[in-house]
Amino acid sequence: MLVIHPRDKTTAMLSVLYEGQDAHRLDQDSSNKRIREALNRVSACERILLLGHGSDKGLLSREADGRDFDRLIVNHSHAFYLRKHPGNIVAIWCHADLFGRAEGLHGLFSGMIITELSEALLYEVPTTGEELARENDRLFRRLRALLDEGVPLREIPGRLQALDDARTPLTDFNYSHFYYL
Repeated sequence: MLVIHPRDKTTAMLSVLYEGQDAHRLDQDSSNKRIREALNRVSACERILLLGHGSDKGLLSREADGRDFDRLIVNHSHAFYLRKHPGNIVAIWCHADLFGRAEGLHGLFSGMIITELSEALLYEVPTTGEELARENDRLFRRLRALLDEGVPLREIPGRLQALDDARTPLTDFNYSHFYYL
């Protein structure tokens, strides 16, 4: 499995998706060339995880926590290689689905996912820091369990929503923003 997950304390909870697995992880220390080479080498049947913060333009990175995002670590220039992995991509960052649609990619993609209080305020979703930490940990542990069980990616959005037993504004928002493209 290839994992591209820039180091960032606000998305560290996503590491539960690959911890303990035989995964090759790339982060913000990897050049665009190195990322393209890794994407080119990975087998079409091998899963690719793209995790962190981002936009409709791609996956973002920054040199250190507290600094501004200064690089698209996965972007249009990587789409050619990503298209070789039809249906075997898991991309979780804010608006990853828009990037996936624009680039003709296939797999499990997230829309907007609230991981910080500032995002909850922006989207007018009432929550607390404690709820954010607890429920996002539960969400990604549940996603990991579904991936480990071999549930087809196309079934995961519906299965995740069925697993939401908290039914709070935060969980309603986050669990409903997973899509199979």
